[in-house]
Amino acid sequence: MTRLLKDLSRPARPDLTYRETGATRTPEVLPDAYHHLRCSTVVGHGRAAFETAGAAVTTWRAHRRSGAVVVADADRAEPGVRVEVSLGVGPLRISAPCSVVWTAYEENRTGFAYGTLTGHPERGEESFVVELEPDGTVRFTVTAFSRPAVWYTRLAGPLVPPLQRAYARRLGRTLRRLVRT
Repeated sequence: MTRLLKDLSRPARPDLTYRETGATRTPEVLPDAYHHLRCSTVVGHGRAAFETAGAAVTTWRAHRRSGAVVVADADRAEPGVRVEVSLGVGPLRISAPCSVVWTAYEENRTGFAYGTLTGHPERGEESFVVELEPDGTVRFTVTAFSRPAVWYTRLAGPLVPPLQRAYARRLGRTLRRLVRT
């Protein structure tokens, strides 16, 4: 944790470990040569549910309530904000340093994407977006493209995509609970 806090003092435009910055903004056309993830969950209905879900996503609350440890250099997602998300316990804790590459604070769409930094076990980008659909449905969608960046994710091979999908689903369930309370 101390290492990240020192790193957070570096310039806001860190070196990302992939070239296709911002590609999750248009999820229909993700870059080739990566594993693609799209996971969508209905989390509520109506404007109040949308606002609650959007705030939980962009202030890291959904991640934290899902069991992740999040250290960020800002309370809310904005381009250039550095964030480290870690999961697991003790020596099995995996840390993932990222930088927010885009945000959406719109009338019916709220969210952000972060891209991987050196030290992340994957290379790529992941977005977390809440949308208020015309019928009032509030939908949370995780979109990502990634490929292994270190030996243990290469070794884990086919296990990584199902683990990523499981975490995306967990985020959706967590967000649904947060909207209900």
